[in-house]
Amino acid sequence: MIYRFRAILDTQEDVFRDIEIEASNTMEDFHNAITQAFGFAGQEMASFYVSNELWEQGEEIALFDMSEGGDTVRTMHDTILEDTVWDKQPRLLYVYDFLNMWTFMVELAEITEPTPGVSYPNLMFSHGQIPDEAPEKEFIAERTDGEDDFDDDEYDLDAEDYDNLDFDENWN
Repeated sequence: MIYRFRAILDTQEDVFRDIEIEASNTMEDFHNAITQAFGFAGQEMASFYVSNELWEQGEEIALFDMSEGGDTVRTMHDTILEDTVWDKQPRLLYVYDFLNMWTFMVELAEITEPTPGVSYPNLMFSHGQIPDEAPEKEFIAERTDGEDDFDDDEYDLDAEDYDNLDFDENWN
C-alpha cells in the first residue's frame, strides 16, 4: 500500500509538499522524505506527534530516545508508518530542529496501490518556498482554575536591581 500525505509548513504563506511513501516504511524513512522534500539537511533533531482533528499534540515518536531512567519513547527507526497512521488516525505533527521549531501539519490524504515504475518515497507536488527562518510561534499557557496572575509591579520587583534584593548574589 502507498500512503499519500500532505505536509504543510505552519506559516502564513502556503508552503506544502505532497509525498507518497510505502505504508510499510519506518517513521524514520518518512522523516527523511519530509526533510528532503523541504530542502533541509536532515541533521537536526526531530519528532512526530500523533494528532487529532484539532491538531493537538499527542504521543511522541522521536528520532532518538533521549529519555532517562525507565521511561522510553517510541523511536522513528522502530516504528512502522502503517502502525501509526491509518484512515481513522490520519494526522501527525512533525517538528524539525528544536532550536528553530519548524512545525508541520501532516495529513494522510489517500491510501492507494503502488504505481509500476515509481520508486518510493516520491515527491508528487511542491508548492511554495520555505522561508529563510522558521516562522515564530506564540506559546500561550492555558490557565487552570484558581491560578493567579503574577504581577511584578504588585511586588515592586526589578530583576536588574541587585542591591535591593534580599540575598547574597555571591553566595557560593
